[in-house]
Amino acid sequence: MYKILIRPFLFLFDPEAIHHFVFKVLSIKGKIPGFNPLLKALFDYRDPRLEKTLFGIRFSNPVGLAAGFDKDAKLIDELACFGFGFIEIGTLTPRAQSGNEKPRLFRLPEDQALINRMGFNNEGVEAAVNRLRKRNSKVIIGGNIGKNKDTPNDKAFSDYMMCFEALHPYVDYFVVNVSSPNTPGLRELQDKAPLMQLMSHIKGLSKSKDKVKPVLLKIAPDLNTDQLNDIIEILKETKTDGVIATNTTISRDGLLTQSEEVSAIGMGGLSGKPLIKRSTEVISYLRKNLGPDYPIIGVGGIMTPQDALDKLEAGADLIQIYTGFIYEGPGIIKRINKTIVNRRM
Repeated sequence: MYKILIRPFLFLFDPEAIHHFVFKVLSIKGKIPGFNPLLKALFDYRDPRLEKTLFGIRFSNPVGLAAGFDKDAKLIDELACFGFGFIEIGTLTPRAQSGNEKPRLFRLPEDQALINRMGFNNEGVEAAVNRLRKRNSKVIIGGNIGKNKDTPNDKAFSDYMMCFEALHPYVDYFVVNVSSPNTPGLRELQDKAPLMQLMSHIKGLSKSKDKVKPVLLKIAPDLNTDQLNDIIEILKETKTDGVIATNTTISRDGLLTQSEEVSAIGMGGLSGKPLIKRSTEVISYLRKNLGPDYPIIGVGGIMTPQDALDKLEAGADLIQIYTGFIYEGPGIIKRINKTIVNRRM
């Protein structure tokens, strides 16, 4: 029904505008008694064989919503009803910022892909905290944190620290985002020396808390082998609790969409089906070199249950979806979880 009736209608409109429209509809309907329980009855699939404990947290199932979809924690209760095992909010910055100029979100239907150059648009960390205080759902929440666009890289830690301090009582784990291609200079923080320093500072901050919460690093798919080896060394040396592989890519290789159309869109991170091969390769490399027990969350190009299985078999402990949620609809979460259970029977 979603792909036949709902998606064609939604795809008639500007991607960012329809995203906000859908959020408003879900927010309004979520206040109607019985609406959220109905969503839960339709989409939420539970089975004890799906449960997984990772970095000390018990996940009801391995399928999460990737950062970027609900940046400002506006729809936690409603989105939880679709059956996600965890939801990652953000990327959040200390101060609100409008992000890059519009249009900044584009569909590539032939490729089942999106290109975005949102630029960490968000209402600021305190706005998200105020919403998290009021949430009813007990779904696991990850806090994806970044720096404001106008904060120089040598001052970046102060931004990450402010977000960490504000979110600490309200999220279950943290994700340090240095891999978005849409904030100028941000990916320079993935270089060995600045990243080692940043992760050491944040891990030290985490350890100073009475309740220590896991800190993960989200990396780009565009890193070469030497850079991945640097990342692995940093993860080990700083005792970072896990890694998320991968963010969007700046590559445009192998697209079916006409090159003229892609060129007209311009810069931005590509997500969706074209990313699946590279993200899975990165997961496999990380698993081989980090060992069998290091926590890895796999994301990038998951459009079908088989794609999810491929990520898990490559070494991911948990997975996240974003573009697949848009192209396949909320039913994909239940289908993935059912497929995982059937594979384990």
